[in-house]
Amino acid sequence: MTTDAFQLYGTRAGEKSPVRLTAGKLTADLADGNLRSIRYDGTEVLRAISYLVRDRDWGTYSPDIADLKIEQGEDRFEVTYRARCQGPDETTLVIDVRISGNQDRLDFKAEAQSGTGFETNRCGFCILHPIVGVAGSPAAVEHVDGQIAATSFPDLIEPWQPFKDMRAITHQVMPGVTAECRMEGDIFEMEDQRNWSDASYKTYVRPLALPWPYQIPANQPARQKTSLLIRDISRSVAPSDPAQSGVIRLEIGVGTGAMPDIGVIVTPEEADETLAAGSLLSEIAPRELLFHFDPVAGHGLEALKNFAAIATLHPGRSTLEIALPCKWSPAVEAAEIARQMQIVGLRPDAILISPSVDRQSTPPGSKWPDCPPLEEVYAAARAAFPGIRIGGGMLSYFTELNRKRVPAGEIDFVSHCTNPIVHAADDLSVMQTLEALPFITRSVRAIYGDKPYRMGPSTIPMRQNPYGSRTMDNTAGGRIPMANRDPRHNGRFAEAFALGYAIRVLDAGLECLTLSALTGPFGLIAGPDEPVERGGRRPLFNTVRTLSALAGATWQECMSSSPSEVLSFVVRDAAGAKLYMVNLTGEERRVGGSALDREVQLAPFATVVLPLAD
Repeated sequence: MTTDAFQLYGTRAGEKSPVRLTAGKLTADLADGNLRSIRYDGTEVLRAISYLVRDRDWGTYSPDIADLKIEQGEDRFEVTYRARCQGPDETTLVIDVRISGNQDRLDFKAEAQSGTGFETNRCGFCILHPIVGVAGSPAAVEHVDGQIAATSFPDLIEPWQPFKDMRAITHQVMPGVTAECRMEGDIFEMEDQRNWSDASYKTYVRPLALPWPYQIPANQPARQKTSLLIRDISRSVAPSDPAQSGVIRLEIGVGTGAMPDIGVIVTPEEADETLAAGSLLSEIAPRELLFHFDPVAGHGLEALKNFAAIATLHPGRSTLEIALPCKWSPAVEAAEIARQMQIVGLRPDAILISPSVDRQSTPPGSKWPDCPPLEEVYAAARAAFPGIRIGGGMLSYFTELNRKRVPAGEIDFVSHCTNPIVHAADDLSVMQTLEALPFITRSVRAIYGDKPYRMGPSTIPMRQNPYGSRTMDNTAGGRIPMANRDPRHNGRFAEAFALGYAIRVLDAGLECLTLSALTGPFGLIAGPDEPVERGGRRPLFNTVRTLSALAGATWQECMSSSPSEVLSFVVRDAAGAKLYMVNLTGEERRVGGSALDREVQLAPFATVVLPLAD
């Protein structure tokens, strides 16, 4: 039976199916004019080669594509088209593209030209290397001066660009097979996109140390080219793909730990709706409420009063997340917030405090904004909130924490968020961000050791944009990066994504994981102006309620032969052992292996729980 697309994705607008391009052992998927999943002999060589144009807020244009022609032969292919970007003030940019491939070479050429001049933060190629099987492996980087450096892809996540002034990079795809990616037309550099939870290393044009936004002059063509050259001395047959057997195998592993507490965020804007839905909050029974407080946004005594009212309905713990303005001394500002809290009777179990300005990104080459020393901020919090745990980190993403590492000795716990639609918002890219989460948590542990560690709120919609002046409005309900609403939040996609997220961070030893609000665009129930019934439960409700009930139980790892498609884990408690499985794809999957006594069919984005015999 076919599942309604809205139930899966929160929208009936589907993504276009990619066109598979084939030249011997070389394959690539053409999607929206760019290349995805570039493989050789079945192994992923590059995650993508894309020609992208970004606006002054780092939003990505969706160009109109015309005159698309695809020629496909037995051992070659060729694609041509013209793309057009419509900018502000009637400005336009036109890009002529030619893509060609044969058995051991792929070329992607682009010529951009504007008759009006065109403002952009970036215009040119982005090349993505995968992370699984590549992180920590050797690479050779050729620089623009011709020198070649023997190096390796970063294992722990690099806060800054690992490679600059690049002309080419070469790595081993499999024994006997190497891939050289060569870039022409400008100076390229690489950033570690795992910072943003993207599952890739990104080589891009132009260097971030140069000013942005910048102007593409009128009537001056800009030409770029990316080439992929395969050298194969292996004489091997295509490697076996475990997914091709049709059954994904699950095997019980040895890793174990305690399930984290689950949190729910509450903002002042959603406080009234949260109070009205108090019975549902009790049904979910999260261990933690995370109250967001931002005086710069106008939050004050009324917000704290509402938080206190909600806290009386909640038998669990609470944390007040403070974006400290730092317009005056931290001591004065923290003391004023403490005074207001005393008036309304709000006493949370913890304070998570960070300078408001630290939510904004400081990219390479940028000037760090004025900010008091973090030691002063934390000391002010200790004085204003005696006897309460003080947490630090970032109210934005791991990127900002990695680039401005807070002093661990001054705080009781460290925290950060993630967001899966910073750079791309197609279904595949969003689910692939789950691959990056173990690298993020391992990098945090490398910095902060066994310091108590929290993550979230981490949702598909973006709550705050550290890289521009705003999040993107999404009234049409599309799949767009940096959007403050996302249609998939209303579908089973979000339910599967959240459980996959929880599984991917299990071995981080988190004390708390926050994946949603109760109401609003990030909520478990729908509000006004939503495409589902107001007050109706989104599928994500099920995942958060399930995870809340598992808090503190013992988990055991369960390894998947295809973790990009199916993830699983085992929970053991007084009631026995249960196997949790989640399908991360929009298609049915068959699951078997020693963890099961029979094969199981998983529906698209479905979660299945089975009892296990001890």
